[in-house]
Amino acid sequence: MDVTPRLREQACFAMYTASRAVIGLYRPLLDRLGLTYPQFLVLMALWETDGLTVTALGDALQLDSGTVSPLLKRLEAAGLVERRRESGDERRVTVHLTADGAALERQGCEIPQIVGSASGMSYEELIALRDKLNEFTEAVRGYQAAEPSPGRGAAS
Repeated sequence: MDVTPRLREQACFAMYTASRAVIGLYRPLLDRLGLTYPQFLVLMALWETDGLTVTALGDALQLDSGTVSPLLKRLEAAGLVERRRESGDERRVTVHLTADGAALERQGCEIPQIVGSASGMSYEELIALRDKLNEFTEAVRGYQAAEPSPGRGAAS
């Protein structure tokens, strides 16, 4: 007897709705700063380590260059970051905060605290949740890397 999976019993649905709820909570907070959530992530990475290469930034955010480049263009147009070609290797581009981008750090760092407080979870519970989600993500990525894509043979 087949049992149809119940939507509300699916972990993937719980993660999807949680992600949407968190992004929805961030949206008005980031609107005050004139940022989208992906732009905020770029700034967070640069507040941690200014002067990252575009590749390192993409790796840190787990985004491909086709996604990172438009984000950087918009942040650069807003005067929050600047891209610099390295003199020794013109192919290598580093991303740096401008004074305005660096000045947003104080306000930006308050946002995760607000979101954490809104969760109703303790700091320890949030850390445990984060660690479990990271563990889940790595397991899924490992599975994807090991499995042949649908429609392709294992020898592809």
